[in-house]
Amino acid sequence: MSATPSQTVGPFFRLGLCVRPNEELVEPGTPGAVRIRGLVLDGAGTPVPDAMVEIWQADADGEYRGEFGWGRSGTDDDGAFRFVTVKPGPVDGQAPHLVVLVFARGLLKPVLTRMYFPEEVEANAVDPVLSGIADEGLRATLVAEADGDGLRFDVRLQGDRQTAFFAL
Repeated sequence: MSATPSQTVGPFFRLGLCVRPNEELVEPGTPGAVRIRGLVLDGAGTPVPDAMVEIWQADADGEYRGEFGWGRSGTDDDGAFRFVTVKPGPVDGQAPHLVVLVFARGLLKPVLTRMYFPEEVEANAVDPVLSGIADEGLRATLVAEADGDGLRFDVRLQGDRQTAFFAL
């Protein structure tokens, strides 16, 4: 007889992924579709194979709509996650960005960060949240990198080059 979830200590991210995975906010061939890939890494730089990453975003016009803007991806054995979406339009004077939540073992609550787009140099420079981070190296952890046909955004939970996180 195996233990049930109520008899063991979680987290049980796979349950949330079975109920409602949503890695593709738009079809891959949609005009303006952007592929986002990344890794979730622990403090030693080791991939986290059982994390869950959520994104929240406005649409291409900078509007939040109930039927669009939320995605969820589990990490694979290599700690990799992926999304297909569109670049959001600017909202309230902020540069286009994704809100990113990472759920992982060892965390009592998810960690909150943002992903900014590398081609938005001018908008990123005046974004009130991004420009509010004094440390240039820490600020750089929030800007994705061009990677072939898409973008790469790695999340480092601790250690060298730790991603900037915000209070929930």
